[in-house]
Amino acid sequence: MARHAANRTTFSTSAKVALTGAILGAGAAVMAPSATAAPDSDWDRLAQCESGGNWSINTGNGYFGGLQFAAGTWNGFGGQEFAPTADKASRIEQIYVAEKVLAQQGWGAWPACSASLGLTSGPTDRPHPSTGGGANYAGAQATTPAATPSLDAATIQGLIADLQGARTVADLNDYLAQARTIAAAQGVALPTEVTGAYNQILEQLLANVPSIPGVPAFV
Repeated sequence: MARHAANRTTFSTSAKVALTGAILGAGAAVMAPSATAAPDSDWDRLAQCESGGNWSINTGNGYFGGLQFAAGTWNGFGGQEFAPTADKASRIEQIYVAEKVLAQQGWGAWPACSASLGLTSGPTDRPHPSTGGGANYAGAQATTPAATPSLDAATIQGLIADLQGARTVADLNDYLAQARTIAAAQGVALPTEVTGAYNQILEQLLANVPSIPGVPAFV
């Protein structure tokens, strides 16, 4: 079974994915043969729980992307083929790697979120992302994706302005939480313009944190 980190972010109610090794042992989780293959919707629901549905998130806590991969997990299951860390990979590439984790560790790799969502599906033998065959994979292929509703431009600009006013990571996370509340109240996902601004500002804030000799840097 996976070992999970104790530290939490404000976005997830579950433990993060952690690498336990790339070889199945006698005690490794085994998926029931009758389990239905995991559709994209399961991964989207899990990402919503783990990271607020932000596939490019990097909060600086050592976990990356929509499904909150630790760097060791990402590398151990072949993620470096796509990007150095999961947040720099596409949604489809993250799901492709997550299927490998699911096949070896089961949904227990994401214990709290998978339990709260009632996820029981089995791993899916997905086509490699380079083939383009996984772009809309969801068991039954969708023919025409529906337009995704979003916040109006003025609201988006206001949320970005709030983020730009943050002087600490804690303030930045508070503004992001407020933005998510506003988006949720309107029944829409947080726009990528807002999450992109968050990630950019976060990197700037983390780069400005002074290091003290002999003391590990953290925020």
